[in-house]
Amino acid sequence: MPPKRLIAGLCGLFLAAACSTPDPVAAPSPTTAGDEALTASEALGEYPSLDYCSLVDQRKVIGGGNAVKPPLSSFESCRLEFVEGANRYTVLTGPITSGQDPNNRPYEYAGPLPEGVSVQQSSFNEETTCTRLLTFADGIRLSITVTSDDKAPADRLDRCRVADATVGGAAEVITARKVGRLNLDQRSWGRVAPCAPLDQHELDAAAGPETKPAPALSGHNCIRGKVSFSLSVVSDTTPAATEALGGRQAQVTTSGAFCQVTTHRPIPGTPDRVEQATLSVVGVDGAPEDATCAAAREVAVAVFPKLP
Repeated sequence: MPPKRLIAGLCGLFLAAACSTPDPVAAPSPTTAGDEALTASEALGEYPSLDYCSLVDQRKVIGGGNAVKPPLSSFESCRLEFVEGANRYTVLTGPITSGQDPNNRPYEYAGPLPEGVSVQQSSFNEETTCTRLLTFADGIRLSITVTSDDKAPADRLDRCRVADATVGGAAEVITARKVGRLNLDQRSWGRVAPCAPLDQHELDAAAGPETKPAPALSGHNCIRGKVSFSLSVVSDTTPAATEALGGRQAQVTTSGAFCQVTTHRPIPGTPDRVEQATLSVVGVDGAPEDATCAAAREVAVAVFPKLP
């Protein structure tokens, strides 16, 4: 090709490239925190310090009823009791859970929910309990259960009405980012990591020498083999027979194959509530009850001194 024609051709190609319209590119849609699929940690913050009662809108839950007493704020749940008509309802918000559960199935909740959050229902004990599960984008679930003194089938609709109202209140609190934190004193057992006291060789015989502590999602329960340890807040109970174990007065009880050892700590300024530490040991098949409780007592002697 002659030089003049070559230059002209190159200039033509350059002009075509410079003047051509580029292929359209989709502009990214604006993203805000409210538009993103919400995970449990984003919605609730750190689980061990979560105040579950901050998720409960009493006005919505109780409706025209009357609260029996102030809500019981524990380390991994909130318990609200109220009376409506001749029936008494108990609403438990919490704990948080994860993993597969064959009892859970989708539920068409009619109210607004944060982005990526859905509601499930559970068929477990559904004749006497209405369960809703506020399920976040990462699969972690906030459990809401409602029971009532009246177990008649006709009352089932009322239990689920209360459960849906509880879901709605929790969703509003989460959307408004008003989830609260527990206010714990410096010696509160709510500050204790429950797996730490189980991680000692003194428990090898009771738990199993090859076992390792496994924490629950809430941060207030731990399981090591045949031994479990949980920390909670309960209503001050009627005194029962106690014995000295690990430097504390403790109650020893049995339930099926389990032997439980519990001890309590008063909460400053709250005379009707106490913190509770519960050790539970499950017996092997055929093991006598006395042997299981002997193991539970040995565990208590090793674990209770670790509490503040």
